Amino acid sequence: MKVTERLEKLRKIMKDKGIDYYIIPSEDAHQSEYVCEHYRGRAYMSGFTGSAGTLLVGLENAILWTDGRYFIQALEELKGSGIEMFKMRIPGWPSLLEWLKKNAKAGETIAFDGKVFSLGEYKDFKKLEKENNINIKIDEDLLDEVWKERPSLPKEKAFLHEVKYCGKSAKEKLREVREEMKKLGANNYIIASLDDIAWLYNIRGNDVKCNPVVLSYALVKENEAYLYVDKSKFTSKMEEELLNEGVTLKSYDEIGNAISNLEGKILIDPNKISAYLYECIKDKNNIVEFGNITTKFKAIKNEVELDNLRKCQVRDGVAMVKFMKWLKDNIGKIEISEISASDKLEELRSLDKLFKGISFETIAGHKEHGAMMHYSATPESDYTLEPRGFLLIDSGGQYLDGTTDITRTFVLGELTEEERKDYTLVLKGHIGLMRAKFLKGATGSALDIKAREPLWNEGIDYKCGTGHGVGFFLNVHEGPQSISPVPNKVALEPGMIITNEPGVYREGKHGIRTENTMVVVKDTYSEEFGEFYKFDTISLCPIDLEGLDISLLNEEEKAWLNNYHKKVYDLLSPYLDEEEKEFLKNETRAI
Repeated sequence: MKVTERLEKLRKIMKDKGIDYYIIPSEDAHQSEYVCEHYRGRAYMSGFTGSAGTLLVGLENAILWTDGRYFIQALEELKGSGIEMFKMRIPGWPSLLEWLKKNAKAGETIAFDGKVFSLGEYKDFKKLEKENNINIKIDEDLLDEVWKERPSLPKEKAFLHEVKYCGKSAKEKLREVREEMKKLGANNYIIASLDDIAWLYNIRGNDVKCNPVVLSYALVKENEAYLYVDKSKFTSKMEEELLNEGVTLKSYDEIGNAISNLEGKILIDPNKISAYLYECIKDKNNIVEFGNITTKFKAIKNEVELDNLRKCQVRDGVAMVKFMKWLKDNIGKIEISEISASDKLEELRSLDKLFKGISFETIAGHKEHGAMMHYSATPESDYTLEPRGFLLIDSGGQYLDGTTDITRTFVLGELTEEERKDYTLVLKGHIGLMRAKFLKGATGSALDIKAREPLWNEGIDYKCGTGHGVGFFLNVHEGPQSISPVPNKVALEPGMIITNEPGVYREGKHGIRTENTMVVVKDTYSEEFGEFYKFDTISLCPIDLEGLDISLLNEEEKAWLNNYHKKVYDLLSPYLDEEEKEFLKNETRAI
């Protein structure tokens, strides 16, 4: 069935139910960025496969909102569907709410599945309901009626993450969480976000591709803790171990009933709990709204995690160097495509005994495909690599001792002057942010300009953030910290992991991104001026020197690059054979 046919089928159901507009978000019942196949309804109904976007289906029209990472991709994938693309967070483009406020008429009905809509969004729509005199319905999952082959919820087995990797037991983490609950006056704490639950209870799974999480809910009380999950995913031994940590397993579908029977103050994160769960709470006066306690704890890695992660990055770097050598040795000699290059890199990572899978779908873009920030090659779009221009490859691994995320733009052959200049400007931005020193309390939004300044000086920008947090054998995108022009009140603190990934994306031409993962560390302290922090780069792979216009780099930038490359060689060369060492020595030569 084509997208147009699916939309017509949905519109018929909408008419029968008296619905004028139906909203399909990207998220699942846990407000996740990446979701299992069961929740990929927006992709099914629109044909747009990116990870971010919201589809609005009216009786006469349809609109998809997505962000700057996907503008080029969405325009391509929506062709022939009759769906318009609207740009999120771009001046002059109305948001979903703004569009409905202007176009939804009094008496009309807007519906969505309240299980996949956050409370924060739901509140905005309740305001719209009053202001526009419209009707909001949250109990309508119409996808089941259109999507007859809809995949069922995953049944993958879960496992426990050992303390030797993560550094703290669930019992210790629960004690810290309860201390914070007490400060907030909460007797109960509902957690719906999957990575927070996985972190808190030291559980991992395979329910979402590339994200080692388990579909579940958590309920923490003053003296009890529960995990609402498909119990068939846990062995009796695991259930016993969790019980020893103070965690009792309950059935996944019991969460609504459990919430409706809670007494005392109930702590929730409005952006990470669904409208459905909110409506299960009988006495709304008992609600305490606050960001997830676990999110901040999870973001600041402990010493065991940091030590493990540094070791993990070395092994991941070895795989990257082996890939780089294979690519450079074979380009123009054997047929290599975007897909086969991605497969080769995954194969090299998989040789590691702690490897559990890739941390996201590898982005491998040659020529103009590199300009699509989150391009994913398909058999139909797959390019054979030519010995010219770039291959942008953004990839990462999930290991028991850490999660990696790294981007390199490799030179495959002859470059244009524009390509070389863009490549060098991106590196200048990367170095600018990496070398930043900042006062305690500074946020990522205050530092974002450090990465963009060399590009802005040339009238260039990239329509996305500069950096995101990274989980520890968890989601590759993790908050609350970020580096972006979008205001963020969360200060960067020692132990936080964050990426540094400026880029240039020229539609129809090329894309360039240089990304390393960094950890926030202490720098200096004085009684007079306070405490200062800085970044330490932990990703290890050469930055392709063949792309540089060295005349554009100042002496400090050259020194940084030489020092970084010395670090790469010193840490990785012991794990390489003689031929690989010689290759790495050349790729990390001083400039």
